[in-house]
Amino acid sequence: MVLETVPVEYYMVLSAAVFCAGLFGVLTRRNALLFLMSVELLLNAANINLVVFAFYWGEITGQVFALFVIAIAAAEVAIGIGIILVLQRNFGDVDVTDATTLRW
Repeated sequence: MVLETVPVEYYMVLSAAVFCAGLFGVLTRRNALLFLMSVELLLNAANINLVVFAFYWGEITGQVFALFVIAIAAAEVAIGIGIILVLQRNFGDVDVTDATTLRW
């Protein structure tokens, strides 16, 4: 019995769709939580590409890079949540356009 694999092009289309959704969210959202979620979508699109091409070429390098991206994304969320808490505490809202008033 021969198992057929999913072509790489399908994964590329999926990755492009996730990336476009994340880019749309980054460019249009003003809420800091939705902004962070959109950045996570961008990073997950990159992870899809890394894992798919690692599988396609038969190497593990892409999967190792994907693990590093996941670790960086976790650190980014931890710092981002701290910034969001400061915005909420100081302004009562998590609108990213209010952050310009935090300057000296």
